Amino acid sequence: MDTLKSFRQLHSIAAGHPENEFPGIEVTTGPLGQGIANAVGLAMAEAHLAATYNKEGLPIVDHYTYTFCGDGCLMEGVSGEASSVAGHLGLGKLIVLYDSNKITIDGDTDLAFSEDVVKRYESYGWHTLTVENGDTDIAAISEAIKQAKAVTDKPTLIKVTTTIGFGSTMAGTASVHGSPLGNENIKKLKTAFGLNPEESFVVPEDVYKTLDATEKGKNLEDSWNALFAKYEAQYPTEAAEFKRRQAGELPAGWDAEGALPVYSSEAAVSTRKASGLILNHFSKTIPELFGGSADLNPSCFTYLDDSKDFQKGSYENRNIRFGVREHAMAAICNGLAAYGGIIPFCSTFLNFIGYAYGATILSALSKAGVLYVFTHDSIFLGEDGPTHQPIEKYANARATPNTHFIRPADYRETVAAYVSAIQSRTTPTVMSLSRQNLPILAGSTVEGALKGGYIVKDVEGTPDLILIGTGSEVSLCIDAAAKIDAKVRVVSFPCWELFDKNPLEYRLSVLPSGVPVLSVEAAATFGWDKYAHASIGIDVFGASAPGGPLAKEFGFTVDNVVAKSTKVIDFYKGKNVTSKLEVPF
Repeated sequence: MDTLKSFRQLHSIAAGHPENEFPGIEVTTGPLGQGIANAVGLAMAEAHLAATYNKEGLPIVDHYTYTFCGDGCLMEGVSGEASSVAGHLGLGKLIVLYDSNKITIDGDTDLAFSEDVVKRYESYGWHTLTVENGDTDIAAISEAIKQAKAVTDKPTLIKVTTTIGFGSTMAGTASVHGSPLGNENIKKLKTAFGLNPEESFVVPEDVYKTLDATEKGKNLEDSWNALFAKYEAQYPTEAAEFKRRQAGELPAGWDAEGALPVYSSEAAVSTRKASGLILNHFSKTIPELFGGSADLNPSCFTYLDDSKDFQKGSYENRNIRFGVREHAMAAICNGLAAYGGIIPFCSTFLNFIGYAYGATILSALSKAGVLYVFTHDSIFLGEDGPTHQPIEKYANARATPNTHFIRPADYRETVAAYVSAIQSRTTPTVMSLSRQNLPILAGSTVEGALKGGYIVKDVEGTPDLILIGTGSEVSLCIDAAAKIDAKVRVVSFPCWELFDKNPLEYRLSVLPSGVPVLSVEAAATFGWDKYAHASIGIDVFGASAPGGPLAKEFGFTVDNVVAKSTKVIDFYKGKNVTSKLEVPF
């Protein structure tokens, strides 16, 4: 009761919208459409783990996924995307109760929402049912759920027609959506339902008894534990793996020395292709890796070669075909992460994180360790032009709390990106991977990249300048440093967030006072003043052209980096240069 009294107060479990930091709350929702999309992910997880671990007579994973949604949820595009996926996959254990009260904040839904939702869901491949009186006909709702369970090859949408604010003097109006009823209206409502209008925060004892499922829950848990004991006795290997995954533990030795993937060639390789090799390496030892791309496997290289497509009737497989549905892809992955026992990954071009951003923010807020394997990370993707070239997306991702944005410079740094992402079970990782080939850097290391920033090429004594770059610009910095008439240190800086977690002593060993820092990155310069005294970047949109002309147009050439470096050295010569890391707090 004290929880109810603290509704919408600081640190209350009774928050304005569900927040999964509190016990018993599966997912963080609030933005409409996210919850039903999460539910699709939860149902996919149940189907996959059931197909992976269940044995004849021993169904250790066997449950339904229920979700409630409203008119506003089904207006949002993400719900349509996710529901289309669910229908295609035939998720027969997903049951959606659609509270159709025909009211949104603006007023009656007829103002903007006149489609036949039931027919739309039928076209998605769903089983549909309707309950005409959701206000009082509890038996009809119960019967509808029973019928939904009888259909095993399709998800079910149950449209339940209700009256918002039922029983109050404001029933059926938009004002009851978010406005308090007021004391007099509350008294009238209590009187209408046979309650004492003078009592507040009182629940009748028979309600407590009716809703008390303690004994039922204990019996169900005891029954499952007995079932799992039989399973464990007959299938000890599978049982051990299942328990490890459900505990959120990674396989022993997966990241040990000698277990990490190694690129045997010195030939240049794009970090997107490196990513594909690395992902497939880890998929063989980490079976919980489960995901796919938004119709871009040939470009993003995220298909797991040791598995097949996760499709209706083939739920044991680990390659998800999300289709061209970036927003639902990310939201579904949040549901997969919430379920447990799964490390979800998904992929598209980096610029299209804009389509998915509503869900990627919730990954961070929910502490969902989703792997966002995003490719085609800069203007150097070339002829697809400015609609596909991310400029501000780096800054967006870096500004999002509890998010690791990692832009590796070569194969070894891409290994580090995966190690960090797989280890980070409460932080999503956005990987920024190149379309073009990048050289294998002589000084790159997995260990250095895991620190977020490290010296990749150094000089004797105190440098005159530090060039700091990410991704494809690190090799550019190394090439430019060789032609600058001064002592130049080159720092690879794949992840700001990981670098900032290091002790100040280490960070100052990389970016010390007394030396100016020039950042070089093919994206917006926003935020670099946290580390650098000057920046080479792109603060306009890109252009359609091959990579070479684009590099010249936007100043990502050795000659330009040399020229700008010389200006920075000359500007700070004889001046007291304080490291940007030297701050009071």
